Amino acid sequence: MKAIIAIPATLALVYRAHSRKSLTPFGIFTAALTATAHAIHPWNLPFVLLIVFFLAGTRATAVKKEVKASLTLNAQGSSGGEGPRTHVQVLANSLMASILTLLHAYQLRQRRETILSRQSPDGTYCYSWGGDLLVVGIIANYAAVAADTFSSELGILSRTEPRLITSLTLRKVPRGTNGGVTVWGLVAGFLGSMIIVTTSLMFLPMCGDHTSGKVGGGRPWSTSEKVIFAWGMTVWGTLGSLLDSFLGGWLQRSVRDVRTGKIVEGEGGVRVLASAGARAGPVAGDDTNAVEDAEDTSAVDDSTPAKDRYDPKNKHRKSSFGDNKPTRVVETGWDLLDNNDVNFLMAFTMSVGGMIVASWYWDVPISSILWG
Repeated sequence: MKAIIAIPATLALVYRAHSRKSLTPFGIFTAALTATAHAIHPWNLPFVLLIVFFLAGTRATAVKKEVKASLTLNAQGSSGGEGPRTHVQVLANSLMASILTLLHAYQLRQRRETILSRQSPDGTYCYSWGGDLLVVGIIANYAAVAADTFSSELGILSRTEPRLITSLTLRKVPRGTNGGVTVWGLVAGFLGSMIIVTTSLMFLPMCGDHTSGKVGGGRPWSTSEKVIFAWGMTVWGTLGSLLDSFLGGWLQRSVRDVRTGKIVEGEGGVRVLASAGARAGPVAGDDTNAVEDAEDTSAVDDSTPAKDRYDPKNKHRKSSFGDNKPTRVVETGWDLLDNNDVNFLMAFTMSVGGMIVASWYWDVPISSILWG
């Protein structure tokens, strides 16, 4: 991408993130490095996808922000809602795409040397049908994370209660539960994926009749092939939001506040602590809703006067009811990954999986990912 475009666009991205406090200071620094990695690519596509994802994602986050904040709780006890994103959250969504972008940029520079060696003044870097698998991986990454962002940020506003996707009976769970899905959330995820794929079709330098016969050119795209690519990538990105729900329902612990019935969210996507041994029914997949009366070693002593058990100024008061019942219980999931781990695992899986599917469909060796 030309520096005359990339530099002002990156500065504008940094200013917007700073002025709207959508990223933490180190998150802004990481985002700037990510934008630089994308701008190194000769095509405009990777950089534009990053910008579109950032703008669309922050817009989705801002939709009815006050309403969403009232639906969950912050781990510190305040209202929930998405705060400034950290550097870890930035990397969870864009690290895989950055790696694939740099690798594909290297491959294109090798082709440029080939074109120059043949002294061809009209060489091209166009993208042919059945072309580079790395490009599929880049688009798949952003289609999936955009679908997940839209599904999470807009799905929570659904009028219907979410259903736990890892439950055999799809039991109802509180809004904000990892693994909880709604029809509206799926529709929103499809929309997010479609935005990324539509942008890709606009900025992807597809081979056509005008590039036929040129050094570095490939087979032109037909209209039907463009339609297949568009729908295939959009559906694939939407499946990424479903994969994120499965991974979150199984591997990420959701903690519910007993007093309010709301899900407790960790700042920056980190883990949330729960009362020892307290669980609202077994792990994801079991449909028991009763809270187990597990012993909570952090509970206050029975000798504490009742009026002091609920006094927030009491330094000896602990996070439990005066009757020794836990105040935070595990709603679903095993405590193996936090939200950022799940997001990166999903993005990695959808990127690699997308390239594998394209390799099979186009009959292109998967080894081309490394050697071009």
